[in-house]
Amino acid sequence: MPYREGAEVPSTELKHSFEIAAPPEEVFAHLAEPSHYVGLSPLVVAVRDVRRDGGTVHYTAVERFRFLGVVRHDNLIDVTLAAASDGLPYSAEVSGEVRSPGGVRMSYRFVIDRDGAGSVVTDTLRLRTPLGLLRFAASQARKVQRSRARVLKNRLTRPA
Repeated sequence: MPYREGAEVPSTELKHSFEIAAPPEEVFAHLAEPSHYVGLSPLVVAVRDVRRDGGTVHYTAVERFRFLGVVRHDNLIDVTLAAASDGLPYSAEVSGEVRSPGGVRMSYRFVIDRDGAGSVVTDTLRLRTPLGLLRFAASQARKVQRSRARVLKNRLTRPA
């Protein structure tokens, strides 16, 4: 049963906070640019059809899945991204919505706060799925969330 707006659907929220040795301005700039999401999620292999409308960006992300190690499936997902930097240099937020053809909906929010010379990022995901998909979608989202923290740290941390 696909997701229907307004219908009662299974949902959950996942939250992960982590420190990063980069100032909020740098973390914000990285998360506000759609092309940077390639590889930030291990599933996202391409970003295309980027359309900017004021402070909002709409784009298509290509998630690549492999089944049994051989069968490849590219899942095209619609993404909306909004970036608010009014609180810089101390705090900023990047948020948005993901709509997957499989009926999975995810809202996301990155809150970036200054922590000394670096930042603390709180990554919050709210998943809504058709019946029977929540457990699988949440486990995949949790893996992506943890991986995203590692990749972001590696991309933005300068050698001492």
